[in-house]
Amino acid sequence: MDRAQKEKLVEELGQIFDSSGVVVVAHYEGLTVAEMQDLRARMREAGGAVRVAKNRLAKIALEGKPCASIADYLSGMTVLAYSEDPVAAAKVAEDYAKDNEKLQILGGAMGENALDRAGVKAVSKMPSREELIASIAGCIGAPASNIAGAIGAPASNIAGVLSTIEDKAAA
Repeated sequence: MDRAQKEKLVEELGQIFDSSGVVVVAHYEGLTVAEMQDLRARMREAGGAVRVAKNRLAKIALEGKPCASIADYLSGMTVLAYSEDPVAAAKVAEDYAKDNEKLQILGGAMGENALDRAGVKAVSKMPSREELIASIAGCIGAPASNIAGAIGAPASNIAGVLSTIEDKAAA
C-alpha cells in the first residue's frame, strides 16, 4: 500500500468516524472468511457496516474526532462495526458475539461518549430508531382511533336502538 492509498484510507476512516452514530471495536482473531462474511451481511441488513483497517491508520484517522477515545482499543486484530443508527451496530455485534465466541467486543464510542464492554452491551439493548418511530406513531395514532370510536359509538348505539324497536314492532 503506497502513501496515496494510505492517505485515502485515513480520509475514508475519518468520514466513518464523523458520520457514525456508534462505532464498536472488537477482536476477530480466529474468524473464518465465511463467518466474517456472515457478520458483514448481518450488519449490512441492519444498515451498518464492518471495516478491518490497520490500527495505526485508524488511530491517525481518529485524531480530532469526537470518538477519539476508542484509539486505546486499537491493538491486535481489530474490526470496526459502525452505523448511522446509534444502536444498530451495537445490536448486531452483540448478537453475533453471543453466537460466535471468536468475536470479542472491546468497547466503542457513541458520538463523544466512550463505551466500555458493558456500555456496548447496554446500547445494544436500547430500541433502534425504527422501533422508536413505530412506538411513537402508535402513541400518536391511538388517541385518534379512540376519538373516531367515540364519535362513531353514538351512531351505532342509535342504530342498535332503532333495530331493537323495529324487531319489537315486527313481532
